Amino acid sequence: MIALQVTALVLVAVAMGLALAHALEFPGKLRLTREQYLATQSIYYPGFTIGGIAEPVALVALAVLVWLTPAGTVRGLTIAALAAIAAMHATYWLLTHPVNGFWTAGAALDRLGRGFFAFDPLGRGHSDEPPDWTRMRDRWEVSHVVRAAFGLAGLILLATALAL
Repeated sequence: MIALQVTALVLVAVAMGLALAHALEFPGKLRLTREQYLATQSIYYPGFTIGGIAEPVALVALAVLVWLTPAGTVRGLTIAALAAIAAMHATYWLLTHPVNGFWTAGAALDRLGRGFFAFDPLGRGHSDEPPDWTRMRDRWEVSHVVRAAFGLAGLILLATALAL
């Protein structure tokens, strides 16, 4: 059980850390020109994509931890941590991921990368009209601030549950 608890804590910390890194860049990236911003966006693949595997694995680890934890305060905190990380993950798919396709359009991606960024779970498709880059920037940046907040909440809830 201790190994699972530590594993879950590390996975949640990595997931939160990736979102927090993006959130901390937000003020500085607002000063970039369109060309600078678009050039900057291309540096995130594959590093953040590879590190991002921690998020769905954290969800699985937290679900197993909830299942193995007896009823009570600790279980309630663990459920709340799971809910926070699930909200973080949902924010990615609903707000962040659709914009990633805009940033990676025309980028030299391998087959796996092309498939990942082309994946549209909500079937929204793409418009023929080019979107306003500042609107896309703001959506992407703010989504990471929201994700970081959910991730931090999940980390605090899980750490509190494990401390008790």
